[in-house]
Amino acid sequence: MKVHRELAGSLPEFRNAVVTIGTFDGVHKGHQQILTQMKEEAARINGETIIITFHPHPRKIVSSVPGDVKLLNTLSEKKLLLEKAGIDHLVVVPFDHHFANQSADEYVREFLYKYFRPHTIIIGYDHRFGKGRTGDYHLLEDFGKELGFEVKEIPEQLLNEIAVSSTRIRQAIANNDIDTANAALGHPYFFEGLVIEGNQLGRTIGYPTANLHIGSEEKLIPGNGVYAVQVEILSDLHTAQQKLKGMMNIGIRPTVDGKKRVIEVNIFDFDADIYGQTLRVHVLKQLRNEIKFEGLEALKTQLGIDKLRAMSCEL
Repeated sequence: MKVHRELAGSLPEFRNAVVTIGTFDGVHKGHQQILTQMKEEAARINGETIIITFHPHPRKIVSSVPGDVKLLNTLSEKKLLLEKAGIDHLVVVPFDHHFANQSADEYVREFLYKYFRPHTIIIGYDHRFGKGRTGDYHLLEDFGKELGFEVKEIPEQLLNEIAVSSTRIRQAIANNDIDTANAALGHPYFFEGLVIEGNQLGRTIGYPTANLHIGSEEKLIPGNGVYAVQVEILSDLHTAQQKLKGMMNIGIRPTVDGKKRVIEVNIFDFDADIYGQTLRVHVLKQLRNEIKFEGLEALKTQLGIDKLRAMSCEL
């Protein structure tokens, strides 16, 4: 998959472009139906699939409370999932007030048609665009007749399913219901974090942990608890070097009177120095809530039980 970050002068001449537009946050099962529809259409006309997405998220620009935006995917995670799904091109459009203030006509003529020369646009019946959200599916159809592109509708039932799924996934992750989230996603929820120094308490009880710093404040992180995970240690090129089983704690570590919320991962049978490296953590299952134990020995005993349960979880 080719990723394009600029419009003027950098986009290729697409071959029979099959285009859709959206955030595709989560790239979950509902989204995957749209991706399948795109690929089938592209195969029929010997075309290329193009997803147009925006960065930062439009709500960060136009919302009165932009800090409330919590996303299932960072941009790099979205790229990974869309590439795996077999999309040909991802165009990341810088979203700012100038772009948001385009009229609906300008949006179609000076953006969609000018840069993409689409053969087919696949869009939802309720898609709105342009300043004041005045552009809609019917306006696109009118322009399609004039400019020579087709417009195909994503069924209302599927759009409703996507909206419900995205909401359910976010709620499930926030509430530690990883089973529900992963089932709706079609893949384990994951995030990436930089390994930083912690207090190294885990080493003293036989469970050394990698403390993670999450770079994106928008990334939705599961609620406090202990989880079975699979970990990928990423190379400098952001490719996975190896996959390892482990368990993760998210919380304040009440047994040791912790105050600050931390994310720490114990990678099984692993003792290499990975400070400064990035981990991709796939969350397989919640094992238990975070609780306070009588002391370190009781905590150590419970961690042994947690490890056995985590070892039996599969990606």
